[in-house]
Amino acid sequence: MAAGLAITAAALVAAGPQDTDRARGHPVAEPVRKHRAVETVSAPVRIADGATVRLLRPGDRVDVIAAEDAATGGDAHVVARGVRVTKVPEPVDGVTEGGALVVLSVPRSTAARLAGASTTARLAVTLC
Repeated sequence: MAAGLAITAAALVAAGPQDTDRARGHPVAEPVRKHRAVETVSAPVRIADGATVRLLRPGDRVDVIAAEDAATGGDAHVVARGVRVTKVPEPVDGVTEGGALVVLSVPRSTAARLAGASTTARLAVTLC
């Protein structure tokens, strides 16, 4: 019986994997995955009408519209479509004349467009 076990053990060792690059009995570690760039970012945006922002709740979807000054042509265009509201901070001392802040979850490229539009236009939101 002992001879049979010895022959079986020898046959299993001979038939086993022949990978000489890795140590026996140790699992191969998963290769390190490269981190992808963040696809969405949180973008704080000042909306011109503070009362409109008070209607928003986290989870709402909105379109952000940039309205140029009427003195410079008065053109309006959509800067972001269907973006998610993540936070509606409380106004400081109830002031809403200067607009109100809302935090949106947007693609990185849209965040750049929002930042650029906010320097030259008044921003408004519509609920989707």
